[in-house]
Amino acid sequence: MGLNQEELKSFLNEKALQYNTKSFIAEDPIQVPHFFSKKEDIEIAGFFAATIAWGNRKSILTNAKKLMACMDNAPHDFILNHKITDLTVFDDFVHRTFNAIDTRYFAQRLQQLYQQHDSLEVLFTPTPSANAMHDTLTRFHNTFFETAHPKRTTKHIANPAKKSAAKRMHMFLRWMVRSDAAGVDLGIWKSIPMKLLSCPLDVHSGHVARSLGLLKRKQNDLLAVQELDKQLRILDPVDPVKYDFALFGLGVFESF
Repeated sequence: MGLNQEELKSFLNEKALQYNTKSFIAEDPIQVPHFFSKKEDIEIAGFFAATIAWGNRKSILTNAKKLMACMDNAPHDFILNHKITDLTVFDDFVHRTFNAIDTRYFAQRLQQLYQQHDSLEVLFTPTPSANAMHDTLTRFHNTFFETAHPKRTTKHIANPAKKSAAKRMHMFLRWMVRSDAAGVDLGIWKSIPMKLLSCPLDVHSGHVARSLGLLKRKQNDLLAVQELDKQLRILDPVDPVKYDFALFGLGVFESF
């Protein structure tokens, strides 16, 4: 698809507008944090939903809602006030390789973090000199696992220091940080500039990005995310991650 930069920008802006609409919410994991209005509930629901957001989308939604039900649909209250014995509610939970062992650690670690901080936002706030969120995600990974933890659970939070594309964590950041008139992303975290966000790179968005000449690297890894960052920030320096809607929509709904 031989487009010059202005044509490409116009095409992607049009597709971003097409898919960045309220109807997008109904079949996407972002539906789960949208059930809540309190900031802490939104971020906890979003964190769990993003963590298990791989595989069949219907299954993701079913299991994310199941997790919220385990916490009496009051995730902040549950996280803050649960006792060890309450964690038996997760005994039968499983989503692909994320199981009860992982869920219990997440709940216990989140309790500790909420005892120290009012919000998860502070743990994701980048340094003033940051030009992307990759180092911040590595710092969060290290913080989340700095207490005794099951070794198996570390794979469920990506670490860009290990060259991970960190797709689900970038998606979570988009949900929490990005704010616009369409009302799809929640935009509840104000200390992180939208210009630092990265596109959640997966098979679909990667394929479309390569087809459009936005990405040359073949692997979907950290280097590919950084390459795509540069291109999308040329197209929109303020809100580059809005193009996630375009790349995802073209890949999933139009088989571009």
